[in-house]
Amino acid sequence: MKVTAAQLAQLLQGTLEGNPDASVSRPARIEEAGDGDLAFLDNPRYESHAYTTSATILLVHESFKPTSKVKPTLIRVPDVRSSLAILLQQFQNVHSGEGVISAHAAVHEGAQIAAGTDVGDFVVVEAGAVIGSNCRIYGQAFIGANVRIGDHCTIFPGARILHDCQIGNHCVVHSNAVIGSDGFGFAPQPDGTWKKVPQVGNVVLEDYVEVGANSCIDRAALGSTLIRMGAKLDNLVHIAHNVEVGRNTVMAAQVGVAGSTKIGDNCQLGGQTGIAGHLTLADGTRTQAQSGLGSSVKEPGKALFGAPAIDYNDYVRSYVVFKQLPDLQKRIRSLEKALQRLMQDDNANP
Repeated sequence: MKVTAAQLAQLLQGTLEGNPDASVSRPARIEEAGDGDLAFLDNPRYESHAYTTSATILLVHESFKPTSKVKPTLIRVPDVRSSLAILLQQFQNVHSGEGVISAHAAVHEGAQIAAGTDVGDFVVVEAGAVIGSNCRIYGQAFIGANVRIGDHCTIFPGARILHDCQIGNHCVVHSNAVIGSDGFGFAPQPDGTWKKVPQVGNVVLEDYVEVGANSCIDRAALGSTLIRMGAKLDNLVHIAHNVEVGRNTVMAAQVGVAGSTKIGDNCQLGGQTGIAGHLTLADGTRTQAQSGLGSSVKEPGKALFGAPAIDYNDYVRSYVVFKQLPDLQKRIRSLEKALQRLMQDDNANP
């Protein structure tokens, strides 16, 4: 795709400085960009590259004040990262929009696929499934019976969306993610064995949800496991049965959430955070990586750290002390010996 600076400025509603006819065909990192590339400057630490880059067009914040000559044509925007997201979506261009269904796909005659949706090689779409318009279903994806997928969704290779699950509009499910696997439900028996409890609910992803590669979202025992609008799950995230994840909540890799926990809106969970079952996390809860939550969080906007997780600032202060424990131990022993000598002197000289 080739696009001019004038077209980009109009798309981003930015201010153009330089040649409006300058054209680019691909995005690139500012330190590696060459002629015909679009680069961006978002972090001030990379500002020096703005004066040496060979990029044709450079996307910068509207407040950027160069201290040396800048060669590329500039496009100034209020939010570089958000503008970049718009541009990369344009360059990605992964969807033909022609509604091509591969001859190698196995689409049940009872399934429905709307106009403009592409279906790749060896995709399986079972009976009763309904797929909306302008979707892209990549090769070897599996769409189970009675699944509902909205418009403008992307299902990457090898993803599995199992029976009765519902996917909203503008959702993305990455490779090898599993939506609707059985919840982990077993009843202990008198003889020490475990009897499986059937999981007869489903999973519902609302609009604009993204699920990372190799993530698993278990179907509910009854009702629905619910991922609300705008939530983003990184790779290798596990959501257990009957969990509710709030709007615009984000989870980094390897987060694990046990059954029936309710996570509020706009939460941010660091990588490898573990959350016990049947808890409630208030809106805006934030956890540092490898935190463990064993109790509910009632105060909105709380930042937590550690396992079990405590207030973030308390943890940081405690960790400073923790690192000094060997030295503190030596000092305490030294003080104990000094105190013992003083007591001996007092006893010797009453």
